[in-house]
Amino acid sequence: MTSTTGTTARTGSAPALLAVLLPAMLATVIASDMVNLMLPAIGTEFGASEAELAWVVTGFLLMFSVGIPFYGRISDRVSLRRLFCFALLAYAAGSLICALAPDLLVLVLGRVVMGVGAAAIPVLSIIAVTTLMPADRRGAGIGVISASAGIGTAAGPAVGGGIGQFLGWPALFWIMLAIALVLLPAAARVLPGDAPSGAGRFDLPGGILLGLGAGLVLFGITQAQVSGLAAPSSWASLAVAVVAIALFGWRTARVAEPFVPPALFADPVYRAAVVIAFLAMIVNLGGLVLVPLLVVDVNGLGPGAGALVMIPAGVAVAAVSPLIGRLSDRVGTRPLVLAGLAAMGLFAVFLSACAGGTSVIPAGIGVLGLGVGFIFVLTPIISAAAGTLPGDRVGVGIGILQGAQFLGAGTGPALLGALVTARQQSGAGAVNPLFPGHEGAAYSDAFLAMAAVVVLALVVAVRMRPRAAAG
Repeated sequence: MTSTTGTTARTGSAPALLAVLLPAMLATVIASDMVNLMLPAIGTEFGASEAELAWVVTGFLLMFSVGIPFYGRISDRVSLRRLFCFALLAYAAGSLICALAPDLLVLVLGRVVMGVGAAAIPVLSIIAVTTLMPADRRGAGIGVISASAGIGTAAGPAVGGGIGQFLGWPALFWIMLAIALVLLPAAARVLPGDAPSGAGRFDLPGGILLGLGAGLVLFGITQAQVSGLAAPSSWASLAVAVVAIALFGWRTARVAEPFVPPALFADPVYRAAVVIAFLAMIVNLGGLVLVPLLVVDVNGLGPGAGALVMIPAGVAVAAVSPLIGRLSDRVGTRPLVLAGLAAMGLFAVFLSACAGGTSVIPAGIGVLGLGVGFIFVLTPIISAAAGTLPGDRVGVGIGILQGAQFLGAGTGPALLGALVTARQQSGAGAVNPLFPGHEGAAYSDAFLAMAAVVVLALVVAVRMRPRAAAG
């Protein structure tokens, strides 16, 4: 890997680095969800069905899930400057295609191109912080990146709905195009252009199998939510995904230099970090998706007002994330992760108990607690995992970690949404005895399921060794 000392001198100060990474991360995360509230308007303009409109979101997410591990692996061979600039150019090109799209097919194509570029930003941002910042400031840097992701996730629907309502949905993509073009020269100046040394052969077939498996899992789960698990598009996708992942495992065990070196998982801290990132993201994104739906379905708010419930959570995450990063550099990983998971579990139970109330305040409090607890988990485990990786495997290691995180982000809302739909159709009361009424019982059960996922993550976190704390 490129020498940290040498690249730091060429990239300038840490603030300059973060001044590029933070807005890039923010724009990427907002782009993921910004069109959600505008889908009805897009459908009316293009005469598209709900199933066809789903591809506006799914196309972006599929490229994201496939691209993250690829970019992580390629970063061990290609300079950060070249990869980041390529990502911004792809993102800008996709935004332009979307802004000018004359029909739904072109819009979906633009979203796919956007996803190709956007997939690089999270993983390359973490790699840049890990390799270019001093070890004692790594946690703080990751905290800043996590803050931008938290703000973008919470604000994406509200920003997209507000701008789209007043300026039209194409304005969203013109704004993203402008952001990418502004960041491009800054990234070329700040990021190092030296190619990493010592990289081995690139296992392209293994990478394709891994990307195919991850993408088809996400697509199959999404289709199950829309059309049911019995739909051929769902069960066939999941079946092919199982085959692809099995072939990926077979190839990994037999080639000399596989796409994902098995030695990565020999370290118990890294193994635990991957599992915890996946499970915690299921809960976090589940809350971010279900709470706005709850206040719309149960409390009768409009979509725009429902999205505003998320704003306090985004502000809190933005304020807390850098502090958690600095704290993880001093206190260590395990105590913060356990505290964060405990908070997520408690607030998931709180949401389960209060889901049927007449006020939206408990919903806002619940999602705020989930978000802050999640940052207590995510920032330390990324820092700890990065600290366990040898220099020539930082890229692929961070790529797999973020791939697991994103897979959880795609899986959680789909599975929990399917649970809500099934419980609503059954008409049964809530499982949680603390739930006061009947309205919103399906959401109560989904939040209780989130608490159960947190318990699984706690079991894994308890077994993390204290030596992982140091970064």
